[in-house]
Amino acid sequence: MSNVPAELLYTSDHEWVSALTDEGTVRIGITDHAQDALGDVVYVDLPSEGDTVEANDSFGEIESTKSVSDVLAPVAGEVVAVNEAVNDDSSLVNSDPYGEGWLVELRPANADDLSGLLSAEAYKAELD
Repeated sequence: MSNVPAELLYTSDHEWVSALTDEGTVRIGITDHAQDALGDVVYVDLPSEGDTVEANDSFGEIESTKSVSDVLAPVAGEVVAVNEAVNDDSSLVNSDPYGEGWLVELRPANADDLSGLLSAEAYKAELD
């Protein structure tokens, strides 16, 4: 069974989203299930700070030994931080997808959009 932290929100496309911070941002990454399905991640292509993304649009790619997968934005917003560590060491996406392997921080255009994401329980149900 994949690791599915209860405090995060999820998409059907296997992205996770942290709770909204006091600064009005969320952190986004791919789930343990996604990194496991991808296999060894060899390259991550992420947007730049200041880029805006639309919900459900691709904002980056993750290349593994098996395939290349788009990373989809769970909500619309502005990229306020990019995890440079995964640009330097893409294996962090495999070894610590919910910690050091996060991808971007986003300031949602509408915080209410987060309510449309899946709870940990709902995401686990989709995996079963």
